[in-house]
Amino acid sequence: MLKYLVSSTEQLIMGMVILGVTFGLSALIFNPELKKRFNYVTLIGGAVMALLMTYFKVYTNKVDTGIWNLRIYSVTFISFVLFFIFSILKGRLKERGETLQAVCLSVFAMMNMLYYLPFYLELVNNIIQVEESMLSTSAIYKTIGWILGFVLTLVAAISAAKVISSVSEKKAYVIFTCIALVNTVRELTAAFGILLAKRIIPSNHTLFVMAKYGTNYIIVFVVLTLILAFAAVVSIWIASMTQKEPYSNPAEHRKIKAKWRNRRRWCVSTVVCFALSLVTITAVNAYANQEVELSPIEDAVVEDDAVWVSFEQVADGHLHRFGYTTEDGVVIRFIVIKKPNSSAYGIGLDACDICGETGYYEKDGQVVCNLCDVVMNINTIGFKGGCNPIVIDYSIENGHIKVPVETLVEHEKEFK
Repeated sequence: MLKYLVSSTEQLIMGMVILGVTFGLSALIFNPELKKRFNYVTLIGGAVMALLMTYFKVYTNKVDTGIWNLRIYSVTFISFVLFFIFSILKGRLKERGETLQAVCLSVFAMMNMLYYLPFYLELVNNIIQVEESMLSTSAIYKTIGWILGFVLTLVAAISAAKVISSVSEKKAYVIFTCIALVNTVRELTAAFGILLAKRIIPSNHTLFVMAKYGTNYIIVFVVLTLILAFAAVVSIWIASMTQKEPYSNPAEHRKIKAKWRNRRRWCVSTVVCFALSLVTITAVNAYANQEVELSPIEDAVVEDDAVWVSFEQVADGHLHRFGYTTEDGVVIRFIVIKKPNSSAYGIGLDACDICGETGYYEKDGQVVCNLCDVVMNINTIGFKGGCNPIVIDYSIENGHIKVPVETLVEHEKEFK
């Protein structure tokens, strides 16, 4: 559950903050009717495009993610620049200027939804792939983590929108610009990496270094976005404490106090969501993804072109790991575990078709995938499907499990 909570939060929080600030700004600069249309068109249009993109990425080979990202980056940047141009010319263009502003800001927001949402939605496909049933305990826990990440970042976006919509237009423009520029720099470094990888531009050391750091330290952009938004919200909360609006009677005074009290509550909500998001992508991430040390490979007899494991070695019902070293020095691992309330054994490679050779470990009497945290049904180990160990041929002879060397060498590529 924690891994999917972390993944969901990492994938969404930067995009959600951008959307929250964008919608907060729109509430200030557009008239009520235009604002309503802006909200509907942006949310529905962005969601539909994100769903279609997810479908084509998961179920077809028609989407070159790198090329599509370049297109998204380009449209995002152009709409961002045009929005400010039309903001400057708004006075001259009158009503047309406000409409052009709304179009550009809507495209900017939809492009961010198109970029960030598919990565999040693809996590559902990951759960479906590795789980035998969506009703299994493991699948339910992962789905809960996936949903919690969305809820946390969505509340952060709504809170940010409420807070930004309560400040002056000038301050809202500044906050929006700072956060959008951080996103632009992130997209620029990613674009350099794609252009170099696709050989669209010639090799350049400076651009390569920028792309490398942008990719390796993407968390820096996320944290910087949260810090900027956090600082803006805190400054708004502090300013609200010193507001002294004129009033003519006690009832009007109470109304003013209630308004600022409500704004401070949204500020607190935003700060809490940002803090929880920051803790999730740092501390919780470190805890959820801490490396699990696999148990050592146990000794087994290798003779007659086979690996022989005696029943006595694996009769305790715990996970046992064995290996065979090929002529090229590759260690091919396989696992053996006695099935509960049975004389049968679960036998397979210490690898699966989905997660590769990351291996399995035993925890609280259960066999768990080291990469995706799927809990194996011990009774199904030795059968194909889901994240189960890759099936291998073996036989039972004279109180031993006999695994032919030829069978193991066939899977040498899995462990290279």
